[in-house]
Amino acid sequence: MTREGIKKAGIIKYIVSVLIVAFIVVLMLYTSGSSKSFDEIKKAVVLALDKSNLQERDTASFKRDTGLNAADYAAVMYYASDSNISAEEVLLIEVKSKGQIQEVTQAVEARIASRINDFDGYAPEEVKLLEDAKMSVRGEYIFLAVAPKAEEYLSAFRNSL
Repeated sequence: MTREGIKKAGIIKYIVSVLIVAFIVVLMLYTSGSSKSFDEIKKAVVLALDKSNLQERDTASFKRDTGLNAADYAAVMYYASDSNISAEEVLLIEVKSKGQIQEVTQAVEARIASRINDFDGYAPEEVKLLEDAKMSVRGEYIFLAVAPKAEEYLSAFRNSL
């Protein structure tokens, strides 16, 4: 191998190493949790909510709507519309263990699919909201927003971490 070839190979190794380190840093930042408490995160999200159509729900409503028991998790915030013809809801859950994340995300995905089925054929705007739902898992926190301002609510969640 020529001196030039060895030099190019060294540069390529260096570039690949830098890219791998950058990827790991981005991955860790994206999947990391937060040092903030649930109450701090909840407060930031609630401040962003348009409460004209969303009301805080109790644990019985949470269980009825999601099939999940709030007592199984570290903390739960659940807002939903009072109207039966509205799909709007915002959910924030702090799990007790990483093993619960899959259970919660599957329940949320099943709820969205069920609601799409419920509204299909007579409320296309609600189906669109459900299809455009924003869900995020960060550390021990799971966030879901089904609302016209879902992107705004997701930003409030992310910025609160």
